[in-house]
Amino acid sequence: MKKGLWLAALLITCLTTWQTGIAATDVVVYCDDNYPPYSYAVEGQARGIYPAILEQAFQRMEGYRVTILPIPWKRGLHDIENGKVFAICPPYFRPRARPYMWPYSTPILQEKVVLLCRDEILQSAPRHTWPEDFRGLTIGSNDGFLLGGEAFYREVEKNNIRIDEARSNRINLLKLGIKRTDCYINDRLAILWELNKLKKEGLYDEGGTHALLSEALVVSTEWGHLGFTSRDFGRFHFKKDFIIKFNAVITDMQNKGEIRRIMTQVMTAPE
Repeated sequence: MKKGLWLAALLITCLTTWQTGIAATDVVVYCDDNYPPYSYAVEGQARGIYPAILEQAFQRMEGYRVTILPIPWKRGLHDIENGKVFAICPPYFRPRARPYMWPYSTPILQEKVVLLCRDEILQSAPRHTWPEDFRGLTIGSNDGFLLGGEAFYREVEKNNIRIDEARSNRINLLKLGIKRTDCYINDRLAILWELNKLKKEGLYDEGGTHALLSEALVVSTEWGHLGFTSRDFGRFHFKKDFIIKFNAVITDMQNKGEIRRIMTQVMTAPE
């Protein structure tokens, strides 16, 4: 009798272990490793607003065990294009410019894209209309970011405006400060975060060694998403189920105000 009970208990344990083992699908999701405070890396670990949101969301998605891996943005886009990785965060909605990325998740977080310029540039001529009033200037941008809109890129194609890309917010701001560029386009919060950090570290002497800076205008309002590869050719067979569950969780978090709370927590206690 005891032997029978022991065998039954062992069978139940084995079945439970087996079911647990097959229940969770391992998934790797990329995030930008150099876009503070939204997404960045600290000793190889994903940190920032988006990773914090994603971690909460993934924990609520039954059947998935997700690893968030910080990676240089352009390299991440390359892997998405080649179907090597499942998804990346946080792209803006650019289906025409990035046909290899589809679908996009429900919008996660709203960002405000602005143009920061040297004061002397803003004082040299009227700079009210984007992009027409900025012809002849060099605009700094982050590698692989598609900011500014179609009209802006038409001006670039005509050589009316020049883009100067750099690896990070920090490098772009320093280049702007020493007059290597005229303006810098990026999210307002990301700009202010890095500029304040540079000043605290004594690396940006605004009005002294470095140029005085002012926001010229708001270029656009954008939403960050989780973007999925469309070039996996069925490799990620769970994609449809994952997206449905992820979108449902994000929508619930938004409705409950959790995303805004996470953003506040990250901003008040950054790493």
